[in-house]
Parts: sequence; structure tokens; C-alpha cells
Amino acid sequence: MDYSFSEKLKNKINFMSTKLKQVNKLKKTSYPNDTLHDTKFIERLIKISRVTKVTKGGKKMSFRAVVVIGNENGQVGVGIGKAEDVVNAFRKAKTDGRKNLITIPITKSLSIPHSVVSNTGACKIIMRPSIEGSGVIAGGAVRTVLEVAGIKNVIAKQLGSNNLLNNARGTIIALKSLRTKSQILEKRDLN
Repeated sequence: MDYSFSEKLKNKINFMSTKLKQVNKLKKTSYPNDTLHDTKFIERLIKISRVTKVTKGGKKMSFRAVVVIGNENGQVGVGIGKAEDVVNAFRKAKTDGRKNLITIPITKSLSIPHSVVSNTGACKIIMRPSIEGSGVIAGGAVRTVLEVAGIKNVIAKQLGSNNLLNNARGTIIALKSLRTKSQILEKRDLN
């Protein structure tokens, strides 16, 4: 049976499109940079604020989200996202938090190894280890960061500013400066 030129062209295009679909399916399933999605992270929203930028044409409104992301097992990060709607701002903040993840040492009693003080902007964060069963004694953004990090027994105090973003960042800086006894011995070559 003799096909016309247009029918042959249609068949060829259909064949090519099915091949392309198969190749695209393979690309979607084999995602190489999927290491961050292995463990389960929980996200907690600290604050959503509406920000306005005054331009020549008028005011441009957008939303800023501050999110804490962590796995409740020693990994935590704070992220910020800005977008024209709340959903995109939250999504951007989550990806920013994943980029800024830090790993912290946690003791057997689910506390921090030693006392630590951190200054960020106008806020001062003081954290002290606590006995088992005391819980997280902290307020505002500090409490959220500590809970998402997986620390269950700690006493914390924020002094100075009430800015939630600075308090969250100050807590991250304080947690980043934590060291275990073995890390200090290794640093001083005493092991």
C-alpha cells in the first residue's frame, strides 16, 4: 500500500514524539542531586511579613517568609524567601533553609554539650544545657529553632532585640559554635 507524503510525515512525527516522551521519563526519574530529599525534614514557619517597595509607578507589595527546617536529629537551617504570594515565598524560604543546613552535636540527654552566648545584630542569645526532663525553656524563634534541631532539654534566653529573624540567626550561630569534648581534644592534639 502506497502512503502519501503527508501520512509518512505524520507517522515519523508520532514515532519521534513517543521516543522523546520515553527519554524525558528517564530524565525525570534519574535525578542525581537528590541527597537532600533522603531524610525527612520538618519545616516550621517563624514569620510571614508583607513588605512594600515604593517605585516610580506606585507601590509594589510582596511577602517575606522566614522558615526553620530541620530533621530533629542535629540538622537545622534558617531560610528566607520573598515572592509576590505567600506560597512561593514559603517555598523559596524552604530551599534557602536547605542550603544553609548545619549539623550540631547533641548529648545523650538530648541537650547541648556546654553553655554558649551569641550576639547577632542587637540581640543576644544565651543557651545553657539542662537536665533530662526539663524540656525546652525558651521563647519565640529560639524555641522553634531548638525544637526543629532536635534539642529537647535546654534553657535559653534572648536579650535585646525582639526581631524574630535576628533571634533565629543568633540561635543558629550559637549552635554552630558548639563543640564536643572529643572535637576539642582532637584540635589540641591531646588524644
